[in-house]
Amino acid sequence: MARLFKRNGDTPKRSLWERVKDIARTDFGVLLRGGVDPGSLEALETMLLEADFGVPTTLRLVEEVERLAKRGAIKTEDEFREALRVGVRGALQSGNSDPALHVAPEAPTVLLVIGVNGAGKTTFIGKLASRLHSEGRRVLVGAGDTFRAGAIDQLRVWAERAGVDFVGGKPGADPAAVAYDAVDAAVTRGCDLVIIDTAGRLHTSHDLMTELQKVHRVLGKRLAGAPHEVLLVLDGTIGQNALAQARTFSAAVPVTGLVVTKLDGTARGGVVVAVHEALNVPVKFVGVGEKAGDLEAFDADRYATELVSS
Repeated sequence: MARLFKRNGDTPKRSLWERVKDIARTDFGVLLRGGVDPGSLEALETMLLEADFGVPTTLRLVEEVERLAKRGAIKTEDEFREALRVGVRGALQSGNSDPALHVAPEAPTVLLVIGVNGAGKTTFIGKLASRLHSEGRRVLVGAGDTFRAGAIDQLRVWAERAGVDFVGGKPGADPAAVAYDAVDAAVTRGCDLVIIDTAGRLHTSHDLMTELQKVHRVLGKRLAGAPHEVLLVLDGTIGQNALAQARTFSAAVPVTGLVVTKLDGTARGGVVVAVHEALNVPVKFVGVGEKAGDLEAFDADRYATELVSS
């Protein structure tokens, strides 16, 4: 299994733990001796904020470290690292955190995939379709991104590679109509799941958000309960901007799960925790590369372990 946070290449990506030791090097020994002075805690707080954990999570993690240190429960670097790992894991497992895809009582299960331009929606759909097909599911993908040049053909190629069904409209067609046709075809063909792509849109565009709401509404008219999952794809390298995007999208449509892509391009990763806590929705998948197999079901324990590994 590939590492979530790759640290190879011309500029090695340094782990959270490596940066903890660098930033708090002067005061680190004091912390481990149970002295817990403001300098060491401030250094830890700064590092967590720089790693995109966000203010609420950062404050909670720092408070927990301070509490354990005062009790004498943190006396070694390994104990400090374990305290951070447990704290991160706990944050990711709090609230609504089940990473399993919701399956409709009767097929097909409809997945609507949303996000901004460049987040990796179409690539994610191709990877997910390939994964589900390999598990023995009959999958159909719908090319609802009728705006971006080449998006329909790109998804068609992914569908062919994955060996799954495909429905696409013409460039410029009504995305809601394409989504409707995709579900219609999935019902007729006896598919287990249908995954619908949407055009990337800036989270600040009111008109495009209204269009997204229309797609969501039309799916519900074609099939009761659809879409059964609304998966928001976020670029893991953009830090706190992902949090702003997540809040705006979730205000427009009911986001049910998060997909974080491009984790192979970052060593920060705290934004995953921040977005989960802000929206109270589970992280479902993480993307760690460009190949079809570079998609992994989210595991909070593994994520926390790798985030603080050396």
